[in-house]
Amino acid sequence: VRFPEDLEDDNTTFNPEYSHQVFGDDEVAFGYKGLKILLYYIAGNLSTFFRIEYTSKVNEKFDCVDADDVESKIREIIPPGFCTNTDDFVSLLEKEVNFKPFGMLLHTYSIHNEEAGEDITYQIYKADMTCPGFREYHERLQTFLMWFIETASFIDVDDERWNYFLVFEKYNKDGATLFATVGYMTVYNYYVYPDKTRPRVSQMLVLPPFQGEGHGAQLLETVHRYYMSSPTVLDITAEDPSENYVKLRDFVLVKLCQDLVCFSPVKLMQGFSQEMVTEAQQKLKINKQHTRRVYEILRLRATNMGDAEQSRSYRLDVKRRLISPYKKKQRELAKMRRCLRPEEMTNQLNQIDLNMQREQLEESFQQLVSDYRRVLERLAQA
Repeated sequence: VRFPEDLEDDNTTFNPEYSHQVFGDDEVAFGYKGLKILLYYIAGNLSTFFRIEYTSKVNEKFDCVDADDVESKIREIIPPGFCTNTDDFVSLLEKEVNFKPFGMLLHTYSIHNEEAGEDITYQIYKADMTCPGFREYHERLQTFLMWFIETASFIDVDDERWNYFLVFEKYNKDGATLFATVGYMTVYNYYVYPDKTRPRVSQMLVLPPFQGEGHGAQLLETVHRYYMSSPTVLDITAEDPSENYVKLRDFVLVKLCQDLVCFSPVKLMQGFSQEMVTEAQQKLKINKQHTRRVYEILRLRATNMGDAEQSRSYRLDVKRRLISPYKKKQRELAKMRRCLRPEEMTNQLNQIDLNMQREQLEESFQQLVSDYRRVLERLAQA
């Protein structure tokens, strides 16, 4: 909500992707007809207004059952101090002009908005719990995780090893410049013996009204650039990354790596090298596993897949990596042959069909190439 009229505007409304963390695996609230759970957030500081509407509700006296206590379930995830009537919320909205982003400005960028017919400016800040008011703001911000990340949990904000990166949109209201929350990322700094840290991305969310505009890539690249300048950072990882996050990371890391000397077309065609691992880690804080994916994507770009020899060379190079789990299985089988009885061995072999392995390998390769092509298409448009 930026203006009072937004309260009645369906265009500013968006629905949750998940509700099982609040309402159970069936995502059901029992005992109501026409139930609406309404959560309004002021665009900048995320002050909250919560209300429930329904046309009818079961009654213990007449129906012998109780309706679910929807309000208490919502109260468990939104912090206290929220508004319960429109007038209080609108009066808070009038004070929004005083809200300013928390922490240190890291990056400013613009994106052209077709609907508005103008460039809109966005800023990325790094904050921590020492910023006045940030703890309370973060309590409101993290409530979005419950609706948009399938296995979300709230973090221990008293642990000083957390870093917070926030994206804001700048907009005008009555001649004043205001800020709207776009998304954020939390990063935990793990200790690596003897004197390094390994920042690990824990949570990343761009709010639905802003998705598909490139904010995730801007945020992830900014976070990488922030840590790249630190001599104590070993590399940057992610905790249980989603499929969408992996695609985003591929794009950002390829964009960062493509100008490194070790990724020149000539060197790419010579195969994956220790030089690539070393340079990517030292200059960009990228680990070996992610560097290998970057190499495969950039080598695909440098390869003429219409040329039989180049195409075959690329396919074999990627499949050699993909086949390693199968080779591990074969080594385990060799051990089994030495210690299992023939009937036990037959039973084990029946579980591992070589033809099926080849089919799975080819399927994995084709899926990978398809994903890589999408990264390269996006890179060409960037």
